Amino acid sequence: MLQIVYSKKAEKFLKKQDRPTQQRIMEAISKLPASGDIRKLQGAAGYRLRVGNFRVLFDVNGLIIDIIDIGNRGQIYKGV
Repeated sequence: MLQIVYSKKAEKFLKKQDRPTQQRIMEAISKLPASGDIRKLQGAAGYRLRVGNFRVLFDVNGLIIDIIDIGNRGQIYKGV
């Protein structure tokens, strides 16, 4: 069974969103790593999942999926 762990930054971003957006992002995350628009990050460790205009940066460590950050499409890669 996969375990999903959220960083403080990711939790904070999710709390700021409205309910339907939160549910859409959470649903996409729950399907990891099997489905979704997933790409390996270039120049950094990890992967990104596209959910509409949002990006979820994550890494897979064995049975644990670390949600590193969630953000808007243009802003999310600046911290990487």
